[in-house]
Amino acid sequence: MKKYYERSIRTKSRIVFLCVLWLSVVCISAQDFKSVRDGIEYAEVTRTIDNQPVRMNLLRLDLKKVRLDVVHAMDAAIGTETTSSIAKRHGAFAAINAGFFRLDTSAFAGDPAGIFQVDGKLLSEANNARIALLINNSAESCIKCRVPSKFTNVDIKHLKTFAEFWSDGRKLQIDGIDRQIKESEVVLYTPEFGVTPASESKMVEVVIDNKRVQKIGETNGSTKIPATGYILAMSRSGPQQMSSIIAVGKEALIISGSYIEKPESSSGARMAFTDVEDIVGGVPQLIKDSKIDITWEMEKTTKSFVETRHPRTAIAKLKDGKFLMITVDGRSESSGGISLNDLAAYLLELGATDAMNLDGGGSTTMFLDGKIVNHPSDKEGERKVSDAILVTLRKK
Repeated sequence: MKKYYERSIRTKSRIVFLCVLWLSVVCISAQDFKSVRDGIEYAEVTRTIDNQPVRMNLLRLDLKKVRLDVVHAMDAAIGTETTSSIAKRHGAFAAINAGFFRLDTSAFAGDPAGIFQVDGKLLSEANNARIALLINNSAESCIKCRVPSKFTNVDIKHLKTFAEFWSDGRKLQIDGIDRQIKESEVVLYTPEFGVTPASESKMVEVVIDNKRVQKIGETNGSTKIPATGYILAMSRSGPQQMSSIIAVGKEALIISGSYIEKPESSSGARMAFTDVEDIVGGVPQLIKDSKIDITWEMEKTTKSFVETRHPRTAIAKLKDGKFLMITVDGRSESSGGISLNDLAAYLLELGATDAMNLDGGGSTTMFLDGKIVNHPSDKEGERKVSDAILVTLRKK
């Protein structure tokens, strides 16, 4: 009888424990989410961390009922625009700010500070193999022909990029895309950049249109980039082999893309090339395979960036297949911001299998159903940013 009683007590204790655990999980995962549209759930949450309130806004998305897209400000390669403006122009129901970018008053303001790709076209190279969000709205069997799929695929990976100019079987390495040129570099400018940047010193420009070299000359920039081509620009001390590779009238091919570097396998393959529509970079990774794994050292950011409480924007893949967007307000009495350690732990509670940090601080913005629902920290209000991740309702 005593043994039965002890087993009964232990069983009841386990049941109570499981019930408490179940209730806590339900409480944490539900977060009072409310359905605002078919496939879109929204929640406002306030937690206390280190005796300070932390206000968060969450969107939980069913990727069979909505689609995601990455869009740059003004649909260009540089420049800035508010998240709400980008969303409204594209008829999006929801949006968050996305990648880090150059924030100044130069001609390069809004230049993504890492990998950036729209509709399969690479517009900015990767930086230190940092973490990135990959989005594909096309059927896997026909990614290149962009046949719409009934659902959106997302992935979170560390990416590297490559870009090359090919002519007559020879190649010229391209150092950067749509950004400021450094000494002895070759930079590719796409039509999305508009015109090449003005320069006080002479540089060599190679105009490519319809897959053929049209013109080579020294200029001070400000050259219009062909709608069906590119311009390669380099300092006069650029690659010495240029003259043997590039000539007017020759066919020219630009090859660029992104890849995942893998440990050497039995097949010898060291790279897995990607073929997706949109990519936006962030820093750093927060969660991988349902475990906290903040790769700030590998991605060459700082410990203080991870540990200091800031406004944050992040995204995560969830165990149930849904996709989570989250903004955390900060720098105010009503919300003190959050460290990436605490943010990763919270996302893990919500069922994240993989997660990454996006641009935060004054950029942190969440747009939903025509209005901003979080509290941006800049005194001027919503900040102009480089790009945004848009949520659009699928047509039935």
